[in-house]
Amino acid sequence: MSQAVDIIAFYKFITLTDTVALRDRLFAFCDLHAIRGTILLSEEGINGTVAGSRAAIDALQAELRADARFADLQFKTSSADFIPFQRLKIRLKREIVALGVHDIDPREQVGVYVPPGEWNTLITQPDVVVIDTRNEYEYAVGSFTGAENPHTESFRQFPDYVTRRFGTDRPKVAMFCTGGIRCEKATAFMLAQGFSEVYHLKGGILNYLETVSAENSLWQGECFVFDDRRTVDHQLQPGTALTHTD
Repeated sequence: MSQAVDIIAFYKFITLTDTVALRDRLFAFCDLHAIRGTILLSEEGINGTVAGSRAAIDALQAELRADARFADLQFKTSSADFIPFQRLKIRLKREIVALGVHDIDPREQVGVYVPPGEWNTLITQPDVVVIDTRNEYEYAVGSFTGAENPHTESFRQFPDYVTRRFGTDRPKVAMFCTGGIRCEKATAFMLAQGFSEVYHLKGGILNYLETVSAENSLWQGECFVFDDRRTVDHQLQPGTALTHTD
């Protein structure tokens, strides 16, 4: 029988001034505990998805939260019967999620967080424009009922979509993404563009699927994930949808 594997996704926008030392410390810890996956570090924060044995992942969560800067770090957890990463990568980046727009800082302003239990009520309001901030191939695998597809190939194209789609209009918008990180930066961008009512799904799709039952769900299809599982279903188990990852 194969051993259960835990997969955790996490991020936090927070000022980091010791990214090199933090990278080295986390790499040594993860390597020692046979944890694989990717962690990105930059001056604006941390973003990671990693996998390992339950004991190893528990130890990593404790290690991260022992750092006062990450004491409130939230983890989205799923499981599989194999480690869906080939190796461990901890990289230093300019942005932990690349929008490519200067002076957009989620540490200063973001939209209103909407808990999964309140999301259905928000996105079924007739005056709300629901936007899937993810890429074309992610949208094709699954999305929320009624959500708009920006038809982007990368997150860097999102600002152009906003300009084309809205012009000078500034309606109420509700946005979502896989784990919440793209939405944080997207809401910061839209607030800077003069949108006043900007909402986003707290913890992203993964948190929604973990929290809301399939019977009450407005999610359709599966959720694309950036590891060897390719997709997960509503129970956060490896999915079966065919996906394009080039």
